[in-house]
Amino acid sequence: MKRNWILMLGCVVVLGLGACTDSGMPASGKKGGQSGSAREVPVMVAHPKLKNFALEVEALGTVRAKESVDITAKVADRVAAIHFEEGKQVRKGEVLVELDNEEARADLAAAEAAERESRSQYKRSQELFQTQALSEAQLDQLQATMLANQARVAAARSRLNDRIITAPFAGRVGLRNVSLGSLVSPGGVITTLDDLTVVKLDFAVPEIFLSSLKPGLTVQARSSAYPNSVFKGRVDSVDTRVDPTTRTIVVRASIDNKDQRLRPGMFMTLQLVRSTGMALMLPESAIVPEDSKHFVFVVADGRAHKREVKIGRRRPGEVEILSGVTEADTVVIDGTLNVHDGTPVEARTEAAPQVAS
Repeated sequence: MKRNWILMLGCVVVLGLGACTDSGMPASGKKGGQSGSAREVPVMVAHPKLKNFALEVEALGTVRAKESVDITAKVADRVAAIHFEEGKQVRKGEVLVELDNEEARADLAAAEAAERESRSQYKRSQELFQTQALSEAQLDQLQATMLANQARVAAARSRLNDRIITAPFAGRVGLRNVSLGSLVSPGGVITTLDDLTVVKLDFAVPEIFLSSLKPGLTVQARSSAYPNSVFKGRVDSVDTRVDPTTRTIVVRASIDNKDQRLRPGMFMTLQLVRSTGMALMLPESAIVPEDSKHFVFVVADGRAHKREVKIGRRRPGEVEILSGVTEADTVVIDGTLNVHDGTPVEARTEAAPQVAS
């Protein structure tokens, strides 16, 4: 009997300890009696969007004048008159410089006098030939003399014109390199002449872009001289040869320069817009790289699901998505470091307002 009482007392003690554990002390792995399910992680989400994406090539270019020439003399002589001002606009055919031409004028006058005399003799000989007072051979000789004198007149006039230097096209003259009375020689630069109403921009691009280069493509250029200005132009032509050393090809674009801010020789940075199309874009923060692969977290049924995507081109803050998601998907763009495949999430589309404590 005494043994039975001891067994019954032991059972009562065990049952009491169990009751205390369930009602008073929290069980291991539980917090204050709360549920053991995982807490939702707040994340920012967005849908992939179709946006315009231009294919651009960045390059460095040099400005050249539409037309440019060094004004030089064809003959050696002294400067007799200067008719232009440095940096001024001149018209086509306007006289810029005159060289000493007294001797040339005298030669022209003598040649013209001889030509008039031979022409007069030839006319009289024609009348005599009609009356058979002059042979045909004599008439031919007189005609040849007249033609030779005409050629001498043309040569003398050309030598005189060589001493009058004119503008071959309308443009702006540069600095003057001669003075009155100075002796100029053939090939010596008197001044420069540039047509700056439109300028050419020459730049080189890698040969891999050759298939997409064509006249009419848009160019946006910048110069350090005008940091707040963008100069727009279009491609005029593409060189026929690729440089075998650099494997690049030269492209020439034209830029309107009516205000003549751009000058030949200026260095410019530019962007060549090859084409424009639509692309599915996501913020760069949504991409989770792993080795050579790229992933995003797509939210569905309150959970984040890891999905592999293929990316394409990039631009500041955005990346092109080639495959893996569509416009209908909801993608985590902020908070990817706090989630993994299957994590319960609280999706937000904008920053939640902060509440002051």
